[in-house]
Amino acid sequence: MTFSPPARRRAAFLNTVRAILGRGFRPSDNAMPDDAIDDALDPTDESEAKDFEAQDRVTCGPSASHIRRTVESEPQPPTAIGAQGIALIKRFEGCARKRRDGLVEAYPDPGTGGDPWTIGWGATGAGLDGERIGPRTVWTQAQCDARLESDLARYAADVARAVGSAPTTQAQFDAMVSFHYNTGAIARATLTRKHRAGDHAGAVAEFARWNRAGGRVMRGLVRRRTAEAALYRS
Repeated sequence: MTFSPPARRRAAFLNTVRAILGRGFRPSDNAMPDDAIDDALDPTDESEAKDFEAQDRVTCGPSASHIRRTVESEPQPPTAIGAQGIALIKRFEGCARKRRDGLVEAYPDPGTGGDPWTIGWGATGAGLDGERIGPRTVWTQAQCDARLESDLARYAADVARAVGSAPTTQAQFDAMVSFHYNTGAIARATLTRKHRAGDHAGAVAEFARWNRAGGRVMRGLVRRRTAEAALYRS
């Protein structure tokens, strides 16, 4: 015998009740389960019918709104350096070699006594005019500040690309931007790999390894790495 869907539901329901009771139905019992089944399968109230139909359409898995709330609740890694990171970079880079006329001169690398020459807030490489920064390079304070702003945006983008979607606080991000601003090594550093793996204690320990210039341990770099590690931990 083939049952229609409502008939199958009725039969399944009645069989379950029989199993619970441990006996079949007496003649006086038959009306009660039939009435209950009819009410469930054929609701007369319009709102109940709509609710019943909606339940039939429910599918497994989270709702779209739940997924949206979950995604929105997950903090996204920073993409720009914050105030603490800028202050740390300015503290260690300085804007040295200011002349009496207000202009700023380039100075040699303390580790090599020559290249790479630096000017303003730690700017190296090509100057504003496209020429390589060297011993005769001179900038105004406004030029130094403008170069800092563009460099910070570039280095922050490098760090954001390197850490990807790894959970990252603003303090961690700022510390890594300062590290990259000074070393240019964020893409290859073990520090970055450990951060991405969630080994934050291991990443903190990596800062101290980058303390040399010209093959020599530099006290200024030791102090800077200590400050960056402290910011990363905060």
